[in-house]
Amino acid sequence: MTETVNVHEAKTHLSKLLGRVEAGEEIILARAGKPCARLVPYEQKQARRRIGLLRGLEVPPEFFDPLPDDELAEWEGE
Repeated sequence: MTETVNVHEAKTHLSKLLGRVEAGEEIILARAGKPCARLVPYEQKQARRRIGLLRGLEVPPEFFDPLPDDELAEWEGE
């Protein structure tokens, strides 16, 4: 169900209108009876996950070696 609401009325009852929109209703805003905007529920888009994005990536064994003392001290803020 779509309802057309005057801009003045929308400013007066914005919170109530937003509640209706959050419930799934669509509201058309009109200025002097002429439609000028549409309030619709916000839909967050799901980020597409790329399967196999890191396939073939190899971590060299030295990656797991302990850090040298001077570099470790920098990471620890010393």
